[in-house]
Amino acid sequence: MASLLSFVPLVNRLVTPREEPRAIDIPPVEVQSVEANPDKRPRTLKHLLRANHVNHSIIYHNLQFDNHMPHILCSAYHLGAESHQLYRIYDEEAKSLEPWKESPSEIAEDDWRDFLGDKRYQRAYVDFFEDALAMKHAYNWKKVIDEYMFKGDEPLINGLIGGLGHPLIHLGYAYEFDSREIAMEALGLAATQYNFLHKYLDNPSYTRQSSFSSASFLELINKLASDDRFDGLFKEPGFANIEPLFQKHESLVLEYWNAWDLPSSENPAKLFRESQEAAVALLVATVRPGTHAYNFFIVHVLTTSHAVRILLPLLPAKFHISLVRQWWLLALAVYIAELRPKIDPDYVPGDLKGKGWRHVEHQALNSEWATDAHYVKAIRAMREAARTWGDVHNRYLAAAVRFADDFEGWVH
Repeated sequence: MASLLSFVPLVNRLVTPREEPRAIDIPPVEVQSVEANPDKRPRTLKHLLRANHVNHSIIYHNLQFDNHMPHILCSAYHLGAESHQLYRIYDEEAKSLEPWKESPSEIAEDDWRDFLGDKRYQRAYVDFFEDALAMKHAYNWKKVIDEYMFKGDEPLINGLIGGLGHPLIHLGYAYEFDSREIAMEALGLAATQYNFLHKYLDNPSYTRQSSFSSASFLELINKLASDDRFDGLFKEPGFANIEPLFQKHESLVLEYWNAWDLPSSENPAKLFRESQEAAVALLVATVRPGTHAYNFFIVHVLTTSHAVRILLPLLPAKFHISLVRQWWLLALAVYIAELRPKIDPDYVPGDLKGKGWRHVEHQALNSEWATDAHYVKAIRAMREAARTWGDVHNRYLAAAVRFADDFEGWVH
């Protein structure tokens, strides 16, 4: 009987019955509160975030693309962008965005979960959450998040990797910039991009012992790269492979998902740190020199990891392990869908030629790619990882220099 009682599914992980939720203890980043800051730069950011919120829908182009305006504005601001650079970014990004469209109907308190996953209701969801902000929570956006993101049997937080993780990225920027506009958009994205992936976190039956295990994220990725059971699953790489992957090969994905020892680790922060290192390597050290083939979908593995880093010190401890496991599920899905490019550390030159973070930041803000949201976000994510964990061997810096200088556009 002891063996049966020693593992009990709780909060989507295997724990002993009396165990408290395990926190991933990392320091919070500095909150960039621009709402009441009278200086020109923060005032500019505040106005542009508000202008985007009022004028542009959160999903556009036949409900296929996500509005990245807050991501690039906040990333550029954090990297030191001046007001004129922020305006330039806004003008460029706005060219492709679309105005809000009316939803088929309004959403009310008694039916707000009935339309989850239906992108046509994006306006109605944002209106619903903003009504709650004003009428129930006295404009305290964190209380709205608490009510609608964290509560219930299937809390919205367990579905943040829908839509390639954009709800997760958005939520990270809401907290980092203390922005109620971004927070309401994050709730809207979480509601409209809610999909089947939440069930792996909500239903404990999907968390089960794997036939192998490792504490090393990179070891599992390298094992996956050479696992011939995944050979020939898809003819071409692409985001469209993710849903068929789970429909036809769920057991293979879950074998790797459950193989990472994060839930049982005595030092989950160490495992999370290694996962951030691996996220950088997936973007930069999979690109053969001279090819400039940086992958548009794999960059989301890094930018969602950055969002997790921002959120962990701020969210209830009971969601820490499950949030990182949720990210790991997205990382697996994207990596397999993109046909498992091998990581080769030798692809990243060790000689920095005297270049430091100032050079990388200059590239992010002044190169021809300074208005590319994913380019700027990736650089910001690498710099924050270096700040969080330290970079005594300049590995984050080397990856950032290589990426900043070598980038010539995304491959899909």
